[in-house]
Amino acid sequence: MPAPTNRITVTIHATDPLSRAGVVSHLQHHPTVQIVSRSRERDGLAPAATVAVVLVDRIDEESAADLRRVLRGGEQRVVLVARELREPDLLTVVEYGVRAIVWRHQATGESLVRAVLQAADGEGVLPPDLISRVLGQVGRLRRSETAAACSGAGGSPLFGMAPRETDVLRLIAEGLDTRQISEKLAYSERTVKNILHALMTRLQLTNRAHAVAYALREGYI
Repeated sequence: MPAPTNRITVTIHATDPLSRAGVVSHLQHHPTVQIVSRSRERDGLAPAATVAVVLVDRIDEESAADLRRVLRGGEQRVVLVARELREPDLLTVVEYGVRAIVWRHQATGESLVRAVLQAADGEGVLPPDLISRVLGQVGRLRRSETAAACSGAGGSPLFGMAPRETDVLRLIAEGLDTRQISEKLAYSERTVKNILHALMTRLQLTNRAHAVAYALREGYI
């Protein structure tokens, strides 16, 4: 049988070599999947990957920055394989652009291939237990948004302050300047300034200190 011509190219991002080897062993023999070396992709020696499989234990500052680096080009669709996700992390990773989430303890060859294929088709995949948690969090945020609007606050996004806005404000509260924030979050300095400008314009905040005070008062940071 000839090899399929429309194979899905996949890069694998994992700090642990054994975890990476496990994902490779699950995916490499599937006829529609082609695993691409990240270094060869960067050097233009291999086709650009359609899907990136990212393995993390949990979402912390380092893994969040790694996710943003993978997603920065806006072309790869990410399958996140996580050991655990705290409730505040759920909408964060979805907002970053993660298309599929697979629990590590449920990551079999079949589930990984299915997640890669569905992500490549632009579909979202969540474990059943995560779906109910996401829906519950969305409901709470919408209720919070309605209460803010009724009290005259208004102007905030549908799901409250966006995760990347809280990321920036949290670092400002820690005393970091624009350059340090851009390095920490893997954003350009222009992006950091644009995030702050959009936030302060939307919420009618006068300066960075006012923005931090608002975020602290409202419980975002």
